[in-house]
Amino acid sequence: MHPFPYDPFQQEAVQSIREGVSVFVSAPTGSGKTVIAEVAVEEALRAGGMAIYTAPIKALSNQKFRDFYVRYGEKVGILTGDITLNPDAPLLIMTTEICRNSLFEGKERFARCRWVIFDEGHYLDDPERGTVWEEALLLTPRETEILALSATIPNAQQLATWIEQIHGRPVRVIQEEHRPVPLKVAFQCHDQLYWEMGRLKTEGYRGSDRPPAGRRPFRMGRHRGGKYYFRKARPGFVPAPEHRGPPNRADHLLREIQKAGHFPCLYFTFSRKRVEDLAWEFAALRLASPEIRQQLLSRFDELCRKYEISHERSAAGMRELVQQGVAYHHAGLLPTLKEVVEVLFTSRLIQVIVTTETFALGINMPARSVVLDTLLKRSDGPRTVMRVRELSQMAGRAGRRGMDETGFVYLRINPGEISFSQLSNLIQGKPEQVSSRFNLTYATLLNLYRSLEQNLMPFYKKTLHAFQATAVQQREALSLIERKLELLKRLGYIHPPGSVQRLSAKGNFAVSIYGYELFLSELFELGMLERLGLIDLGMLLLALVYEPRRSGGPPLHLTHHLRDLADPAYQVLEAIHREERKLRISPLTKGPAFHLSAAMERWIAGAAFDRTVETAQAAEGELIRYFRMTVQLCRALAAAPAASKSLKDKAGTLLRRINRDQVDAEAELRRSL
Repeated sequence: MHPFPYDPFQQEAVQSIREGVSVFVSAPTGSGKTVIAEVAVEEALRAGGMAIYTAPIKALSNQKFRDFYVRYGEKVGILTGDITLNPDAPLLIMTTEICRNSLFEGKERFARCRWVIFDEGHYLDDPERGTVWEEALLLTPRETEILALSATIPNAQQLATWIEQIHGRPVRVIQEEHRPVPLKVAFQCHDQLYWEMGRLKTEGYRGSDRPPAGRRPFRMGRHRGGKYYFRKARPGFVPAPEHRGPPNRADHLLREIQKAGHFPCLYFTFSRKRVEDLAWEFAALRLASPEIRQQLLSRFDELCRKYEISHERSAAGMRELVQQGVAYHHAGLLPTLKEVVEVLFTSRLIQVIVTTETFALGINMPARSVVLDTLLKRSDGPRTVMRVRELSQMAGRAGRRGMDETGFVYLRINPGEISFSQLSNLIQGKPEQVSSRFNLTYATLLNLYRSLEQNLMPFYKKTLHAFQATAVQQREALSLIERKLELLKRLGYIHPPGSVQRLSAKGNFAVSIYGYELFLSELFELGMLERLGLIDLGMLLLALVYEPRRSGGPPLHLTHHLRDLADPAYQVLEAIHREERKLRISPLTKGPAFHLSAAMERWIAGAAFDRTVETAQAAEGELIRYFRMTVQLCRALAAAPAASKSLKDKAGTLLRRINRDQVDAEAELRRSL
């Protein structure tokens, strides 16, 4: 099928697929796992069956659709919630959530499915979404073989044994440690480059392992022109020996990478603002030659015309960067502008992309070198040292197979932030084990109750959580399930055991509205969804999907009209929270946040996107993402079995009003084919 010889681990996986045996492949980023997935797809289609390819994020689903479309054309379809193309095609690309939902709705789609591919299988460990992978793996029919592809994880055999037990199917585990393109790691410390950890400790860390805790010794500011500089030490700060020396300069590091001939480069940092600031700083280095600059501008303008974004202000700003061989990439960008950046990078003309870590997830954009701006990440609390698997995922983008003999990873080290022992563990330690994040949503429970009634114990006993947990942890998990079922009884979603209809009308409404089921179902029962006008319904749904940034911002001011919409909604939410608190259910049901209501009102009224963004407390890409999530929720309402015809019609009309121009993900995908 492929014109090149397979590596030994690929040969073993391909042989297993051709024998019809499920496979769990654990291998480093960039080692060629996608080749194995392509063989599974080919085998399924050749046998007259179908294949399903699941991916964790929509951007990766879109990329896989484009890749497979080149080979299979109209034989490939995609389902992501905001895109539905060729839903009856023999090869379907979908997000893992859509796959899980399809399995609950009915297994007809899987009747002819020979192979289901779970890409990025280590997502089982994701705190928020890992339960979706677990449920999808558990519900996959025995007749459908499973191919799970994962970054390197130490307990792949344990996960395969779990799948074997719940399905009674053999699962062959293939673990590969070798990278086809080896990595060489350098450390920037006190603005010096160290290629050996021994020298880094003696010179960079001054022989010390763990420096005393304290504030950063230098404050960073900006000149008006955008260049960074370092102010003097903070007042009262006495530097420890390991702090003495000049601070790391990102522009100095880029010059060293350029001298070494290690472009193109992916520069990872964890703040959108810093992404953009660094990109402008690097543009001042003029990394592109005059000939490359001309090619870049010509290609950039051509792509902007193709995606119809030449008039966008963000595209004009990016053009200034691109002509210097630099670009940036993060979730706040217009999706089409992100696509332009990706295409330019694959053309090998862009020298440096400054990006957040989402660029490391599955998107096939390898570079010759990778820089990590810091080894600290913020999750729910203060910044902490990142995990080994996170570092491996980003570092794994260094080194292009078939093009580079070696990939280069540059880590920027501040001894005041990370001890030498922490650094050693991060560089030399094994990736973390994948653990269950099982946490049934109310919608999942309703789907299970509909088929299993009260007897959910056998279902739980099949979960990865039960497989990995202690007896005490199992009892706690079952107790939470029972408390959630009790809540559903108290609120009237389920009928007592033995009833002809196991779910009430409200329960039937809630089964397909994952994540927002209680709040919307309570409004549905009160008739509020029926009474709302088109714009108010759009504002309410957007408020429900919106997640305010952790950084906060100014207090939200509600207009009189918005208060009339928000007050009854908050009363419903508080009633749900009261019952959840009584039953010790955590986390509490998410409520609405009306920060983007003015933008939605303007958009539904037909305003242009640039005028709409002006009213939003969000970046362009963020606003489009939330509008698309609202479209997905409109689709769920329009398809809800218990919804009235008028509510379904209103949801359909709202969908069409929102899903236009830049928000229309399907049109955007079609333009990229």
